[in-house]
Amino acid sequence: MAKKEKVIKITLVRSPIGNTERHKATVRALGLRKVGQTVEQNDTLTVRGMLAKVNHLVQVEEVQD
Repeated sequence: MAKKEKVIKITLVRSPIGNTERHKATVRALGLRKVGQTVEQNDTLTVRGMLAKVNHLVQVEEVQD
């Protein structure tokens, strides 16, 4: 039986306009396009690293199963 991965909810709360191109690209790579949009991603080290770079633009919640 496979171990179920944790899922986190990521919401874009501030616009990436005025930030570096790298921050904008990170937000897009997370799957966020518009302010207020929410996506669910698996809780991996890669995603956590991306969130650390744009933590001033996003809000993160853990999904309860």
